[in-house]
Amino acid sequence: MEGIAAWENLRLAAARALRGKRPKADARAYVADLDANLRRLREQLLTDSVPVGQYHQFTIHDPKERLITAPCFAERVLHHAIINICEPVFERWLVHDTYACRRRKGRVACLLQARTFASRFPFFLKLDIRRYFDSIDHATLKGLLERRFKDQRLLTLFAQVIDGYAVTLGKGLPIGSLTSQHFANFYLGGCDRFVKEGRHAPGYARYMDDIAVWGQSSTDLRDTLGAIRVFLADVLLLAVKPEPYTNQTARGMDFLGCRVFPTHLVLNRRSRVRFRRKVTTLAAAVERGQIPELDAQQRGQALVAFAQAAGVKSWRFRSRVVQHTPGTDQGFVSGAPRW
Repeated sequence: MEGIAAWENLRLAAARALRGKRPKADARAYVADLDANLRRLREQLLTDSVPVGQYHQFTIHDPKERLITAPCFAERVLHHAIINICEPVFERWLVHDTYACRRRKGRVACLLQARTFASRFPFFLKLDIRRYFDSIDHATLKGLLERRFKDQRLLTLFAQVIDGYAVTLGKGLPIGSLTSQHFANFYLGGCDRFVKEGRHAPGYARYMDDIAVWGQSSTDLRDTLGAIRVFLADVLLLAVKPEPYTNQTARGMDFLGCRVFPTHLVLNRRSRVRFRRKVTTLAAAVERGQIPELDAQQRGQALVAFAQAAGVKSWRFRSRVVQHTPGTDQGFVSGAPRW
């Protein structure tokens, strides 16, 4: 707790919380009296009186409907202060082959690893967790945290943050919170070790609750699926979505917005539909004068970055979309910089 409440850590937390949030009214208000706000937070941390649970909610529909529960800016600073100090402890617990919320990891690294495993093994198992964030059990999460952290004041603060939100009694973490991301990634760390060390899976990758296992036999992978189901239900109180499947790697596997083959990656169907819809929407907005062309270009670059990450083969698809979308002559042309 002394490290979390340290003045240098709180200044760093405020700087990190500001990334991408400077135009927000609550961020501007907080920064306008930054030193006083940080002194107040420091005092609250040292006297175990930090207020938590101040969120605002909104729904997004990309790529599917999700309820985002974002903390107020003051709590964003608190969450960054906690993670600045506690992230190395989480990191030491996680295995190499989990990629979400980790430095020098991420979606691109996970896709590259998946392609490597697809080139080595003839079969794969793909599964994910049913309503993962909503299903995380508070008591189980607190018990897991107690095994890694021994500062009782910190554990009390963890409990406050966890109990500040629930979907049903004693269950659920808010999507949109920094601490939730790390708690959720940490929660499945035991499953990682069960599959790799208990089941001795030769190929494994996890990105939050998206899990893929590779092996030499579909029979072995089906046995592994059964063991994972039991482990998740008995130990973590979680359930696998009803559509896990095994198949030959040569047929391709849907994973993180792509289809993974032994030799290459392509966008999966959902990502292609999403890309086409967003390009069409941006082009129409530019035509109607609703957004500046430069703004549309910047958003388009983000779409392209997703579509070609990790060497995904998408140039021909993107070219066809641009050629058949009215208004893409406004800078949205195949061959333009970063397009």
